[in-house]
Amino acid sequence: MELEFFTALLSIIVIDLVLAGDNAILIGLAARHLPKDQQKKVIMWGSLGAIIIRIIATLAVVWLLKVPGLHVAGGLMLVFISYKLLVENEEHSDIKSSNNFWGAVRTVIIADALMGLDNVLAVAGAAHGSILLVVIGLLISIPVVMWCSTLILKWIERFPVIITFGAGILAWTASKMIVAEPFIGTYFQNPLLKYGFELLVIALVVGIGVYKNKKASDIPAGDVASAEVKESINFMDEEKPEEFLNGENIEGHKERERELTKV
Repeated sequence: MELEFFTALLSIIVIDLVLAGDNAILIGLAARHLPKDQQKKVIMWGSLGAIIIRIIATLAVVWLLKVPGLHVAGGLMLVFISYKLLVENEEHSDIKSSNNFWGAVRTVIIADALMGLDNVLAVAGAAHGSILLVVIGLLISIPVVMWCSTLILKWIERFPVIITFGAGILAWTASKMIVAEPFIGTYFQNPLLKYGFELLVIALVVGIGVYKNKKASDIPAGDVASAEVKESINFMDEEKPEEFLNGENIEGHKERERELTKV
């Protein structure tokens, strides 16, 4: 039981970190028109509000997963989310900046709530109904996400296998959710069938995702990080956070993003 607990806890932390890259981008876009002295406050209050909403939403999903049939539905959705993590770029062009403090905070909270649905579902699935796991996992990973988003993005750019590993964790969580459904679990009483199915889901998601990503772009073999993450790193250099938050070169970033999309 202890091994299963810590495995689930590690899965929650990895899921949070892998899906955290968008946080730094949306906060920068929302706060870029504010004075520098207010930008740090927007980061703090916006992140705090987003954390509270995410915890409540995750606990709600944990409770909802007790409804018959929702484990299968959630698992299938998570299979798609893990595949999308490998092959799709997220669009942030519709995130509007605000000229006032609370407007920017509100934008961060709403955008994070909408963009964090995949995170909520993944964490709830990995928790296996344990509220304690959800709370501990989020308490460990959220501070890292808040203060190290830029560093996480740099790691992803330097070691793109992190995205592949994260997608594998999501696919594994999805397969465990599916076999945990009572009316399906009866067909997986044999451990060989159960673990074989989980490995098959992971192999299909990662294999198809990596293959399609390579085929659709000129990204080198093994590099499955999105083009947007790579471009984000260029103007989110740790030595120039003000440039990112002030919105300088944002338009140039969008133009490069559009050019990459055409390739």
